[in-house]
Amino acid sequence: MEPERPDGRLVVLAVEDSPEAAAFIVAALEAEGMTVLVATDSARALSIIERVTPDVILMDAMMPGTDGFETSRRIKASGNFADIPIIFMTGLSETEHIVRAFAVGGVDYVTKPIRPEELVARIGVHSQNARMSRSARLALETTGRYLFATDGAGELLWATRQARQLLAEEAGAREAALAIPAGRLRIGATLPLSKDLSLTVVGRLGSKEFLLRITRDGMADDIETLQRQLQITAREAEVLLWLARGKPNRDIAEILKLSPRTVNKHLEVVFRKLGVENRAAATAIAVRQLSDNE
Repeated sequence: MEPERPDGRLVVLAVEDSPEAAAFIVAALEAEGMTVLVATDSARALSIIERVTPDVILMDAMMPGTDGFETSRRIKASGNFADIPIIFMTGLSETEHIVRAFAVGGVDYVTKPIRPEELVARIGVHSQNARMSRSARLALETTGRYLFATDGAGELLWATRQARQLLAEEAGAREAALAIPAGRLRIGATLPLSKDLSLTVVGRLGSKEFLLRITRDGMADDIETLQRQLQITAREAEVLLWLARGKPNRDIAEILKLSPRTVNKHLEVVFRKLGVENRAAATAIAVRQLSDNE
């Protein structure tokens, strides 16, 4: 997602094929200080999102060609845009259509004719919720966490960048992770995914969302030990652990999908925090901490 807007204005994408309805929405939202982009069909909507990431999407359910339901499904299928809240605008009030809107990733819906005050209120609530969610995920990614969530029925709900990369790169890992039935996802359980990967159930968020951590070669406990005992970040602990295992910087960079320069920067910080000047001294401290924890 894009960083906070310098002017603080919400950017809303209205996907609406009716010029009259689109003009009404633009006038109502701009009067509230929002920036409104308009797409008249699915293709234009997807093109706009690639160039300008909106804070909220207003989606007309019924459009010629690709309808709003399929358009929303395509947006949510992309890891880059999955957390943009989509509010459906529809004249359909049958339960099946409402259920379908939520099934393809919608967070809310308003019925036509649209009441501006209600629409503005819903946009405010969902944009704030999305902002909080993005901040939490950014914090997880910054610490180098390999975390993702599943509904226990084969659907990936979200994943940190590191977990997405690992699941994509390891043959069969994603399929194996999503194939684990909900009954086996007990908090604290560790389940093998492959020869090199394992899965730990960290927690449960609500009744249908399981928080999972994916680890390689049982590294999670060692990383947490170094982080806790040495007062360093998870990413710094990860770099230090591979250093203690005898890996040169170039190999560490390849393993962690970082640039060699980034690895060097992490090690410089680690050396400073540990009060040492070289790799050998840092390795000795790491090995001692890990040995004491056994």
